[in-house]
Amino acid sequence: MNFPANLRYTKEHEWIKLEGNIATIGITTFAQRELGDIVYVEVETIGKALTAGAIFGTVEAVKTVSDLYLPVNGTVTELNHALANAPELVNTDSYGEGWMIKMIVDNPAEVEALMDASAYESLVA
Repeated sequence: MNFPANLRYTKEHEWIKLEGNIATIGITTFAQRELGDIVYVEVETIGKALTAGAIFGTVEAVKTVSDLYLPVNGTVTELNHALANAPELVNTDSYGEGWMIKMIVDNPAEVEALMDASAYESLVA
């Protein structure tokens, strides 16, 4: 499996990419393979300030629904609208076009405290 080195990861299988104080978040390749074919992504937290570990949405696969957890404190600012018509982007390009949300991060140092690619790879091995 592919775990890009420029991302950070959570034990709940979300990834985060920080650019300044703006973060892009999605689920890992490991998570989407475990879930199977993604059929729906729901995020109703746009504009809300949330704490790390809070549920920011759900992802629905053919046989299950799974909560999505915010990796760090901040405010959700954007949803990937492409997922409304093509939720399978999470399966085909989980680290690119399959991103789920963008947020303003309260403290960018929190991102550095998350797992790097090798630590996450060890977690899922």
